[in-house]
Amino acid sequence: MSVTVLTLIILVGSYLAGLLGSLTGLGGGVVIIPLLTILLGVDIQYAIGASLISVIATSSGSAAAYVKEGITNIRLGMFLEIATTAGAMVGALIAVYIPTNFIAVLFGVILILSAVMSLRKKSQQIHQQRSVLAEKLKLNGSFPGPIGEVTYSVRNVGGGFFMMLFAGVISGLLGIGSGALKVLAMDGIMRIPFKVSTTTSNFMIGVTAAASAVVYLQRGYIDPGLSMPVAIGVLLGALSGSKILVHTSSSGWLRVVFAVVVTFLASQMIYKGITGTI
Repeated sequence: MSVTVLTLIILVGSYLAGLLGSLTGLGGGVVIIPLLTILLGVDIQYAIGASLISVIATSSGSAAAYVKEGITNIRLGMFLEIATTAGAMVGALIAVYIPTNFIAVLFGVILILSAVMSLRKKSQQIHQQRSVLAEKLKLNGSFPGPIGEVTYSVRNVGGGFFMMLFAGVISGLLGIGSGALKVLAMDGIMRIPFKVSTTTSNFMIGVTAAASAVVYLQRGYIDPGLSMPVAIGVLLGALSGSKILVHTSSSGWLRVVFAVVVTFLASQMIYKGITGTI
């Protein structure tokens, strides 16, 4: 396979990964790593390095649009990034001591969780229950709705913060944005509206990935020739996804496609991890 053909395959795959990652808030890394390791035979450590760059691109591309539309809760995102960044550094530091087959199996499990999260029915209920800690930290917010401004309250701040710490460790270890865990923390634990949790997750994953990328760069696992087409493809896909999500409340068919593809890739990663062929 020539370099040109390989680059084009990576560009197309990265675009689709960025599109789906932006629409679901789960990050493009959940597709990028299996694409590189299973289909193209790239070493998983280099795939993780390229994925971290793609996650930064995803966040940069989609987060700007969401912030402009007033959907992202920037204050909440900055607060939770304290946990995710600390966790990401820990995950990246211990990744070198963990066997690659174990990382592959763990990655497959996280992929399945991502697929389930993408299909889970999002609650439309807006919670107004007061939280003293959320009020002191000024984490409650609002976003533009069909008939005006919609206000919401943040709950279980402590539980969400510790879940973000775990999400950061997984991000640093596997080279993904851990969007599934971030959305779970904000949507399931902190009871934030799904549009806010998805867009705030996109805002956060870039910072989380950047913390991990520093460690992988120092170890020589970020190859510019591999990372460049990945970053460009994912950035274009993320921009496309952000435009779709801002103007629609439903992208059900894309979520089904995402879940099917990710489940297949997860099974392959788990199989190769167990058999030691990755």
